[in-house]
Amino acid sequence: MQFLSFALTYPLIKLLSILPLRVLYIISDFFFFLVYYVFRYRKKVVLENLHLAFPEKQEDERALISKKFFKHFTDLVVESIKYFSMGEKEIKKRYKFLNPELVDNYNEKKKGIIIVGAHQANWEWSTSMPLALKTTILGAYTKIQNKYYEKAIKKSRKRFGIDGYKTSETIINIQKNIDNNILAAYILLSDQSPQPHKTYYWSEFFGVKVPIHTGAEMLAKKFDFVVINYVARKIKRGYYEVEFELVTEAPKDYKDYELTDKFLEITERNIRNQPDLYLWSHKRFKHRNKVPKEFL
Repeated sequence: MQFLSFALTYPLIKLLSILPLRVLYIISDFFFFLVYYVFRYRKKVVLENLHLAFPEKQEDERALISKKFFKHFTDLVVESIKYFSMGEKEIKKRYKFLNPELVDNYNEKKKGIIIVGAHQANWEWSTSMPLALKTTILGAYTKIQNKYYEKAIKKSRKRFGIDGYKTSETIINIQKNIDNNILAAYILLSDQSPQPHKTYYWSEFFGVKVPIHTGAEMLAKKFDFVVINYVARKIKRGYYEVEFELVTEAPKDYKDYELTDKFLEITERNIRNQPDLYLWSHKRFKHRNKVPKEFL
């Protein structure tokens, strides 16, 4: 069944990926109309998330952010499809890294690096990072149920130099690389909502107390890695600029969870700068009513 599903859909995706982005954006406009006006896909979830995140804004302001989000969301889908066939020249033109030297300088100092980020703007194209950096880039990923799609996506991401490993095997892979004198930077997107029973820490995100991923802080302290945040900003349709920001080069100087809170502050600031580019269809605040007593 997995192969049948893959065989029926993947050729169409590959065919679409060959089309110019200007054509794919026409398709995106059509699907935006269907998603936003006809099927109203997760519209209630998005508006509820925006209400919790921006209670100070008027209802019409949040509605406008919601509409812009869905417009960006359908663009993101076709941009992800286009990525399957994008060449090096085109991705460099459309996804520019403004200060790669920040990362490379620590690599030259023989420091391991954790690169943290959020599901904002176009995170799929961030796997082109090795084209801009001298540093070896490795990325954690969650296993996809369809093994044929997982293989195809890994191959697509890997062609620009990034290699992936299962999130559950992060520590093992880092330790193996250290033992073999392999220096690398590890990308972690840490803004999604973990399951409460697997959560060690709850904190405020946009003023709402929610469970928080603390893996990046744990890894940085365990291996004494530099922590660098990256954020992509949309300049215009199909064009992004990425900026790196040092979070800390001394993670062990922070008390427990202070580093995690700093990442949350940076993420919230970046989202406020371009609120329509965040993944509001994700139920980030779904566990807000399950806060353990010790975190109240």
